[in-house]
Amino acid sequence: MRSRSDGAALAREYLQALEHQRRLSLATLRNYERALGLLLKESDSLETLEPAQVRRFIARLHARGASPRTLALTLSAWRGYFRWLARHHSLRANPVLGIRAPKAGRPLPKALSVEAAQRLLDSPESNQPLMAQDQAMFELLYSSGLRVGELVALDVGDEPDKGEVTVTGKGSKTRTVPVGAKARDALKRWLSARDKLAAPDEKALFVGARGRRISPSRVWQRLMRWAKRRGLAEHVHPHMLRHSFASHMLQSSQDLRAVQEMLGHASISTTQVYTHLDFQALAKIYDAAHPRARKK
Repeated sequence: MRSRSDGAALAREYLQALEHQRRLSLATLRNYERALGLLLKESDSLETLEPAQVRRFIARLHARGASPRTLALTLSAWRGYFRWLARHHSLRANPVLGIRAPKAGRPLPKALSVEAAQRLLDSPESNQPLMAQDQAMFELLYSSGLRVGELVALDVGDEPDKGEVTVTGKGSKTRTVPVGAKARDALKRWLSARDKLAAPDEKALFVGARGRRISPSRVWQRLMRWAKRRGLAEHVHPHMLRHSFASHMLQSSQDLRAVQEMLGHASISTTQVYTHLDFQALAKIYDAAHPRARKK
């Protein structure tokens, strides 16, 4: 039976093998070193370690606040270490095989409230070219739930001001989505001023400083600046307008399939995350309004 000092020496040998053979980054090697340090601290003998003990180690780490992602990395490091011990030092069994970390909770997308969305977009109409373009871009993102990549890929010939627009999304899937009245009006104002910014031969609907197709990063910058000027505390970005579109559509219509089609989601399970946002909003209303919702 190997001593704890033997285990530490073997761990160093394993990390050196990783460094030279797999050329892992320094950060990854440090993560593996920390994980192996935990293993050696918990176990006096790796040769007699049982899967039930590993599960208890992971449960204790979880109880101390380790995230599911950290636990998954820890188990991966341990699993690889035991595999290496079996290959090079005749360890008979890998007690980590088949043990999985707790599943990470899926983070909910952040959406604006209806009031915040109105505050963001209800601006005085402007024919100043740059302001008109900003307003048209942001109205269209919120009106139709577009991804920023889909927005910047639009050409003048796509004519979204006519009431609908066809875009190509993830997986080269094409979908046609409606364009609301506010967005149509903003687009018409932009199109009447577009020639002052766009290069003469440019086909792109939205353009950057040099009159060529605008970049996604530029849309991010313009939207953050726009939101800040309107006093919004949230970190507003283009995908938040897509989340807001989905959440507000579900709150109003409860039609999950229709929202899935408009978002271009391949699976309805992806769209269902917005039902949790809707529930959160309802829960806040309940807590504020119901006479027996909170303790006195």
